[in-house]
Amino acid sequence: MSQRALKLSAGAVAITLALALFASEVAGQQKHGNELVGAWVIVTSDTVRPDGNRSPTFDRSPKGILILDPSGHYALELMRAELPKFASNNRIEGTPEENKAVVQGVLAHYGRYTVDDTDHSLTFHIEGSSFPNWNGTEQKRPFTVSGDELKWKTAAASGGGSAELVWKRAK
Repeated sequence: MSQRALKLSAGAVAITLALALFASEVAGQQKHGNELVGAWVIVTSDTVRPDGNRSPTFDRSPKGILILDPSGHYALELMRAELPKFASNNRIEGTPEENKAVVQGVLAHYGRYTVDDTDHSLTFHIEGSSFPNWNGTEQKRPFTVSGDELKWKTAAASGGGSAELVWKRAK
């Protein structure tokens, strides 16, 4: 075999090994939390009071998206389907009532996330939140995934009580 053919053959072997290692890594990620990677849209978000009473957190038709990227970054936004428009058409000049409705009708946060396969939990390492008390905190959520449905519980919800959320994979 010529030296050129040997070099080409060695290069092909190196590429094949690199692809095999990459495929193995991807398969391992799918077993270990990667089933969460992607975009999810909110289906329901319920507040559960200590007495067991449930009510929709953001109304019966909440809007929201959760994006979990493969590098461990996330962004989450939840809101009521109907938020009041600002009469001034300027968010800085909202009335106290308009501002209150928006603050109570929206929750957003972003940062990094980790998945623990041993206890099936998702932990948000919150860098910034529309609820400033969560900035710099870790929020752990026990979760289940069934097909294209993701469910989790929030032990201490930002609006009091606990919360149960159901998401579906965005298509």
